[in-house]
Amino acid sequence: MNLINNLIVGTLPYVPKPIVAKFAGKYIAGATLNDAMNTVRTLNSMNAMTTIDVLGEDITTKEQAIESRNGSTSVLTAIAEQQLNSNLSIKLTSLGLKMDKQFCLDNTSTIIETARKSNNFVRIDMEDRTCTDDTLDVYRAMRSRYEMVGIVIQAYMHRSEKDIRTLVAEKANVRLCKGIYVEPAEVAIKDRKGIQENYLALLRILFEGGSYVGIATHDDVLIDGAKKMISEMKLGKDMYEFQMLLGVRDETRKRLIEEGHRLRVYVPFGKDWYAYSVRRLKENPQMAGHVFKAIFGIGQ
Repeated sequence: MNLINNLIVGTLPYVPKPIVAKFAGKYIAGATLNDAMNTVRTLNSMNAMTTIDVLGEDITTKEQAIESRNGSTSVLTAIAEQQLNSNLSIKLTSLGLKMDKQFCLDNTSTIIETARKSNNFVRIDMEDRTCTDDTLDVYRAMRSRYEMVGIVIQAYMHRSEKDIRTLVAEKANVRLCKGIYVEPAEVAIKDRKGIQENYLALLRILFEGGSYVGIATHDDVLIDGAKKMISEMKLGKDMYEFQMLLGVRDETRKRLIEEGHRLRVYVPFGKDWYAYSVRRLKENPQMAGHVFKAIFGIGQ
């Protein structure tokens, strides 16, 4: 069945959008800001914190970048007005990084200044390898002016240990994730065990350096390894949080919260939901199998 599901993944671009929406909807809050706020409110009631992402990356016009910037500032304003426990995550390619770096810096500054006014926090997401250096440059430019900004490092990248050692020295707030983009072996670890081992090694460096860490994973090996490390190092709960994607491993999320760990859910929303949803389905071939069954009425 896994083989069949993996084969189905290749057909996703041809699946009608309404069907994708039906089965991938668990991974996104919806198309509107109100959808995102309702999702956050529900998660907060379950003792989960959130970070909101306005979907859209690799934009091609300055008008799109400004729209994305304004979408992010609207999120921060709504969080403050509704007194929700959430911060914001941003992707720099949605703010013009690949078009004009200074323009991207200006857009990012506007967003973080909005966050500062309500004492909130902005996380700069990491994207593919072509963006890594520029993303770190923008992060450092913002960090030199604002406290309430963090960065993401991807454990599968060969360069990540060097990046993390530098960030630890800067007392950076880091979200550590495995990495999602398809990268060549020259720049990225390709096997699961190798990625897991590197993730835990990087996590230890961050903890030992005193950085606040967002432990972003759904992998039991990494969750258990992180919990063991936290216990051995006698870390306070103010030094870390677990992070998970909306709609992924809800029972594990619930268990971590019940165990007393801080946990934050990544809540994406927006009109660009389709590309994000297809990516989530590609990561979860079993869900793609459900899409196939829906198309042909199998098991209904």
